[in-house]
Amino acid sequence: MTTLPRKDLFDLPEGVIYLDGNSLGPLPKGATERVQEVMTREWGQELIRAWNTAEWMALPAKVGDRIGGLIGAPAGSVATGDTLSIKVYQALAAALKMTPDRRVILSDAGNFPSDLYMAQGLIGTIDKGYELRTPAPEDVAEAITEEVAVVMLTQVDYRSGRMHDMKAITERAHAAGAVMIWDLAHSAGAVPVDVTACNAEFAVGCSYKYLNGGPGAPAFIYARPDIVENVEPALSGWLGHAAPFAMEPGYRPAMSTERLRVGTPPILQLAVLDAALDAWEGVEMGELRAASVALCERFIAEVEARCPMLKLASPREAGQRGSQVSFAFEEGYAAMQALIDRGVIGDFRAPDIMRFGFTPLYIDEGDVVAAVDVMEDVLGNETWRDPKYQVKSRVT
Repeated sequence: MTTLPRKDLFDLPEGVIYLDGNSLGPLPKGATERVQEVMTREWGQELIRAWNTAEWMALPAKVGDRIGGLIGAPAGSVATGDTLSIKVYQALAAALKMTPDRRVILSDAGNFPSDLYMAQGLIGTIDKGYELRTPAPEDVAEAITEEVAVVMLTQVDYRSGRMHDMKAITERAHAAGAVMIWDLAHSAGAVPVDVTACNAEFAVGCSYKYLNGGPGAPAFIYARPDIVENVEPALSGWLGHAAPFAMEPGYRPAMSTERLRVGTPPILQLAVLDAALDAWEGVEMGELRAASVALCERFIAEVEARCPMLKLASPREAGQRGSQVSFAFEEGYAAMQALIDRGVIGDFRAPDIMRFGFTPLYIDEGDVVAAVDVMEDVLGNETWRDPKYQVKSRVT
């Protein structure tokens, strides 16, 4: 049985209750030392030899397999590197080639804007009459028709925390002959995920949120093993080649998910992520999910009892919600800045959403109650009216 939380594995600032791990995870202990080792001993002493002596070239696959263990993916089916937007583009381009006679990309109106932007950009690049449809999240299932080439959804809505049923929607997509892509940015490390049981063709995600890989940490992409050899990479990068150092003039894709690698592996970032994943050793996702639900339920009850000016914007039913709770408040931006100033760190999403993430690796029930103590004071006394909290920062 896992012991949660594991606060001793994270370098959390004194006096801070961190409820924003759904946006950027905290610094794991061991990550600093690992990067120092890579910089001074591996890079510093081995120089270019470290690609072999320190096994840098194998690090993307090693980290991919560790992430795969958290999302139900078999060994060798998860590639890491680049950014989530790049991985969305790769999966979407490959999916469209698998359904050449269809012209509809289906997502939903609540999807993260970058995913939609990548779809729009790809449509413009291909210029063959493709259409992006974005019905309301609750209407997606009914919108999956035989016109649809690919369904591209984020399992957990970044703004509200609303959660799609991966298995049911994937089955519906397949029944209609469409390819399924899941964005797991707010799922990996937050809720139990089983991409094998789900049977989706592709899944993508980032590693700087619940996986605590740090700002700019590499993204990941999963491709179902039985389709890999038919996946045609739109971005045929050197390191996705079957034999990069053969220096062949033509592209020949690797015979695995490695064909979805593009650029040179970001070794320093991968080293941080590798160290961060140590915190997941022995964690059972069902237990973590139960702890997350308990924290979210307690938070909702406390906030609604003590901060009646806030309106729940997340699903009330725990089974329909990821590991975050969002409340709507007209002055949400200023209120969040006041909370942050008092050591309760969440974040804000336009137009009026105050968003709080619950990560049982380092948050416990005492943190929840203490956070709402501060919220009650800040909101009840309207501390947020101070002009300094009204100034919009570049990052909200």
